[in-house]
Amino acid sequence: MSEPRIISVDDHILEPGDLWTARLPERFRERAPRLARRRGSYGNGPRSPWTLDDDGLWADVWEFEGLVMPILPGFAAAGKDHEYLGEHWDAMLYDDMIPGCYEQGARLADMDVNRTEASLSFPTFPRFCGQTFLERGDRDLGLACLRVYNDWMIDEWCGGAGRGRLIPLTLIPLWDPQLAAAEVRRCAAKGSHAVCFSENPSLLRADGERLPSIHTTHWDPFFAACEETETVVNLHIGSSSTFPVTSLDAPRAVSLALTYQGSAHALADWLTCGVLERFQTLKVALSEGQVGWMPFLIEKLDGIWHDRPVYGNLNGRLTRPPSHYIPGRLYGCVFDDVVGLRLRDRIGMEQIMFEVDYPHGDSTWPNTGAVFDKIVTAAGLDEREAYLLARGNAIACYGLERFGITA
Repeated sequence: MSEPRIISVDDHILEPGDLWTARLPERFRERAPRLARRRGSYGNGPRSPWTLDDDGLWADVWEFEGLVMPILPGFAAAGKDHEYLGEHWDAMLYDDMIPGCYEQGARLADMDVNRTEASLSFPTFPRFCGQTFLERGDRDLGLACLRVYNDWMIDEWCGGAGRGRLIPLTLIPLWDPQLAAAEVRRCAAKGSHAVCFSENPSLLRADGERLPSIHTTHWDPFFAACEETETVVNLHIGSSSTFPVTSLDAPRAVSLALTYQGSAHALADWLTCGVLERFQTLKVALSEGQVGWMPFLIEKLDGIWHDRPVYGNLNGRLTRPPSHYIPGRLYGCVFDDVVGLRLRDRIGMEQIMFEVDYPHGDSTWPNTGAVFDKIVTAAGLDEREAYLLARGNAIACYGLERFGITA
């Protein structure tokens, strides 16, 4: 079997420290997000707030409108000893990271040694779908910050030597669906056809109020713009600003095992809300959610649609069973899910994409090629299926032909 080069649909970028201070319009510069070096500590462990502490360790922190956000070791774990990371959870410096976390040339080199041809990267300081700018600052400042990020993502991070290898993934102003639609169209005109959105916007707050869910028509202008511009909606786990936890004293292993739950909630919402009925070419990716749980949930939702549509409040929402809206529309993303791949016929092999998660703690870098080959063998994928998983499905989902990636 040949070894196809990988297209990772979920990686991450740590933004350069001068991203906003150097690029925002002059009237916003004093209030720009900025990277500062401070002493601090977590006090009672990583689940407690990081606070300034003259006796603490030096850390690089983002400061913005009263927010102090330290760089966590899980953000930049590539090249680190996981035994050490398991025992130490101190905020870190950019000096402690390998350069591929934030430098384009080093990132491309790290992709080369990892059998990775192309990559989409989610943000760090703005958070997975731009929640930072939803929660902080006035709307003019927030929109300016988002546009600076998007322009940098398209023109600098994904430009030059990165063209065709680093695929743009941009942000929207979550507080206004009309502004969001305008930003989708603006970014599409510049070459970005992938956008971050929340796995559950109703858990996010703006000005003290929860955002509307996708079960309303509130987001339709945004979805219409995505459909019009062939822009894929990406829902990363944690983009609802929540992660599952059973108890505060549970080991980190519990949360790590349950992270898929945000994607499970998103799948249930997207297959029942009617958005995929109204926008019949819109595409959605469930980033970092794995897929082993999907067959049961799909079967359950189809059963409700067939047997109890009134009880399930599905009358008038869907004209077809929920599973009808998956092929070519809704994609799961995996990095080591053998169980899900063994159940690929229940999901659709064409709906499963692969990710590296560089440079996060779950990343398989620099051994992704070996991990990919191992799970392909364990799941019994043939050569065509391995190609689809490694790159073929990503090319189809994101229209990567526009970047010169055709096979």
